Amino acid sequence: MAELSLEFGAVSRTVERETVTSQAAQLSDEALLEAVARSDEAALAELYDRFGRIAYGLALRVLRDSALAEDAVQDAFLNVWRSAERFEAGRAKASTWVLTFVHRRAVDLVRREERRRTEPEEAAPEPAGPGADEDVERRSKREIVQDALRRLPPEQREAIELAYYGGYTQSELAERLGEPLGTIKSRMFTGLQRLRALLDEAGFEAAAP
Repeated sequence: MAELSLEFGAVSRTVERETVTSQAAQLSDEALLEAVARSDEAALAELYDRFGRIAYGLALRVLRDSALAEDAVQDAFLNVWRSAERFEAGRAKASTWVLTFVHRRAVDLVRREERRRTEPEEAAPEPAGPGADEDVERRSKREIVQDALRRLPPEQREAIELAYYGGYTQSELAERLGEPLGTIKSRMFTGLQRLRALLDEAGFEAAAP
């Protein structure tokens, strides 16, 4: 009887998560950002579904490097999560606001790479200054994020990494992984919730544009 109760509870929670994500899919872009500001992971997952591929394409056009584009998208969506409460629907469209994070982060990475290329080869082995500090901070943040991702269950990590790095929408992930769309949305929902908790524990703070 106890096992049956636990199984029923797990099914109920899955249905509830799928209902929440289905509701998020009905919201406007602006309403999604308002929900993200209330720490709604389902709303953030829906934003990935709508803008993930466009964001990656934008970053790739600016950077012309897939790895850097992936970094830009990752940093940008983490900033969206942290800064959604600053969004004002009367001042900008949600899509413009989200993609602004992506563009600014991509431009920052371009400038960083340009600085690296123009530095003399005999530069001091221990760089100093704002540029060096920024690189150190960025590497530190990336390590924190990667460590948090490694601590997620494999299926949740796979879904999030494909959304971040591959630019796949949730519908495309469902087709690629051979899973129902509701299952993918559930993985994203629970994975992002756990990722947020891990980043908070690590003291991760993303800078707003």
